[in-house]
Amino acid sequence: MAAVGTLANQRAGDRVAMAAVGTWPFSRAAVEAARRLMAAGNGATDCVQEAMAELENDKETGCFVVGRGGFPNKAGVVQCDAAIMEGLPGRFGAVAALPGVGTPLTVARMVMDKNAHNMLVGEGAVTFAKEQGFSIEDNSDMMTEASLAAYEEFLENRKSTSKSHDTLGLIVLDRLGNITVGVSTSGAPFKDPGRVGDSPLPGCGLYADNRARAAAATGDGDKIMCFCPCFHVVQLMKQGFSPSDACQAVIEDICHRVGKKGIFEIGLIALNMKGEVGAASTVFFQYTFWAHGMEAAEQRQSNPSTHFH
Repeated sequence: MAAVGTLANQRAGDRVAMAAVGTWPFSRAAVEAARRLMAAGNGATDCVQEAMAELENDKETGCFVVGRGGFPNKAGVVQCDAAIMEGLPGRFGAVAALPGVGTPLTVARMVMDKNAHNMLVGEGAVTFAKEQGFSIEDNSDMMTEASLAAYEEFLENRKSTSKSHDTLGLIVLDRLGNITVGVSTSGAPFKDPGRVGDSPLPGCGLYADNRARAAAATGDGDKIMCFCPCFHVVQLMKQGFSPSDACQAVIEDICHRVGKKGIFEIGLIALNMKGEVGAASTVFFQYTFWAHGMEAAEQRQSNPSTHFH
């Protein structure tokens, strides 16, 4: 499959530069892991899966609404959403409302590779995960003292004081010109059981095409999914927009459509096959970026335009 992307890029005469970009500062570990994995010869999809698994399964990053240690739903159960999409047409896999698995993106990868369907949810996702050799852990093992305390506070006050819009998104472009994007989240804290946000929905939380362009989103998923922003970003890049200009144009379009009173939290990142990165947001949004030639990943920031307030 890698050869297909490589030949397409060679025919287009484009220069391919290895690169990786992740949402929020905590993605640095994933971006650095992707850099090391690429240096060892791994392809984009393996890099996304393995780099994200480290953070998904780390209880310390659960506070960023990701994987193990993430916030539970109203019933006290941690249910995760995750998706992965390759630039090759039709290569997508997702799981949603999946309990008991600390690495939901890996299950999404298995859906992409081994299932006739593109998305599995709830008990169907659990059954498939078991078939693929995953053990479904007790919910208590998915929680931390911090997430349990936050849930108990929610039960007492019936409202959340926790951050609710972080999501781990990672885009990787390998040396062969293949691009893959992955997203993973435990979802809005104390959500209704079965709630699914934008993250595992193609075009909404993520999108990639076979000309090595991809985008990922983070923010208020219930609002984001109404605008398919990642698909829009990729389409603009196909028309010649830079990643930065494409992200900015999509954010401005959303803001104009909803009006000042309707503006919600959204951050977008995008990457093209030249290793050029872009981002835009309605809030102060920090992300992590690395490209070939850089000694280490660096943190960057997207500042919202004044008319977004």
